[in-house]
Amino acid sequence: MSVEHLAALDPIFAECLRVGGPVIRDFTRPTGFVGLLRMVMEQQLSTKVALALWAKLQDRLGGEVTPDAILALDDESLRACGFSRQKIGYARGLAEAVASGRLDFDIIHDLPDEEAIAQLVALKGIGRWSAEVYLMTTLDRPDIWPIGDLAIQLGVQRLKGWADKPTAKQLIEVAEPWRPYRSLAARLVWHHYVALQEQARAARVGKGLPPP
Repeated sequence: MSVEHLAALDPIFAECLRVGGPVIRDFTRPTGFVGLLRMVMEQQLSTKVALALWAKLQDRLGGEVTPDAILALDDESLRACGFSRQKIGYARGLAEAVASGRLDFDIIHDLPDEEAIAQLVALKGIGRWSAEVYLMTTLDRPDIWPIGDLAIQLGVQRLKGWADKPTAKQLIEVAEPWRPYRSLAARLVWHHYVALQEQARAARVGKGLPPP
């Protein structure tokens, strides 16, 4: 399904393109261990902070982030790269699962969506949101709709003109007509959300105020 066809299905997508521009931002992430570890690191962090901390981790490891390299770092080194005590546990658990062969990304990548999600959420620190976003942004699965994503929740609320943040039930129902291309719908909502954030930052800087 093309972007134009999805926009014809629901006017909110035409608005996404009007605000965000005709070229959808690239939300692609690396596959495998690196992609999943980045999601662990990014939890509850702004994009800017997460990118800076990831760069710091890469520098600490000489540019190559592998399970063995993570396991070789002590807790103090991981904390210096932005990992909280909880995230250190998650990162080590993920690294151990991959290093031991308990988690095989080749197998995960061949599974249907729900089976792959079930395998990923069995890992400590990987919730449904992380698993869904992994499938969507690393494997390009076409019908993922991450209703636990705050940007999706706030984006749909704004685009639909709803007074309150939508419930999970509302988000599921509103996206039913977009099957089996809900991943594209999610990218468009993200595209709109990020564009508004960028505009807000630019407006504040233009007034001499610090960015939000």
